[in-house]
Amino acid sequence: MRLSARNQLSGTIRSIKEGVVTAEIVVQLAGGEEIVSVITVDSVKSLDLKVGDPVKAIIKSTEVMIAADA
Repeated sequence: MRLSARNQLSGTIRSIKEGVVTAEIVVQLAGGEEIVSVITVDSVKSLDLKVGDPVKAIIKSTEVMIAADA
């Protein structure tokens, strides 16, 4: 699949916590960092996502904020 989004982070699903409507997906990146996504339970099922699956976290945003200690 090709996408125009440049912020694509490859990783492995570490956990899936399903609620009634949404699910929290924790993806571990190659360097050990984790990124969390909240998607619908229907999307988890339609993508057939399971712990251990290789996935890409695709970030598309209009803003990126930077914070620094003063």
